Amino acid sequence: MAKYLMLKHYRGAPAARNDVPMSEWTPDEVTAHMQYMNDFAHRLVETGEFVASQALAPEGAWVQYGGEGKPPVTDGPFAETKDLIAGWMIIDVDTYDRAVELAGELSAAPGAGGRPLHEWLELRRFYDDVPGSDA
Repeated sequence: MAKYLMLKHYRGAPAARNDVPMSEWTPDEVTAHMQYMNDFAHRLVETGEFVASQALAPEGAWVQYGGEGKPPVTDGPFAETKDLIAGWMIIDVDTYDRAVELAGELSAAPGAGGRPLHEWLELRRFYDDVPGSDA
């Protein structure tokens, strides 16, 4: 088994076919999208392939170590992860092909007009040889 991170983007990825921003969807369209996501995750729980998922708020900040005895430094706003990543899901699957299959299915979540988004998802494998990890 290998863990993969699927990232959903606010922007920065190639445009989805159904590229209407969620802020312009009707409440029913948002509900249908969220239900699709929840149903997808529930199915993966049943197959043992679900690890975790979370939607992310657009607000955030860059934080950096400020030096010995100094507070952390924050900076922004500018194009950064908080502007790009809308949410994520971690899956644990037997093969890369299965990870691609699931990412493709998640890409079909409904959007405006109930039509599939066909959004691009970033798929990244977790390192499994990090010293001291149980991965």
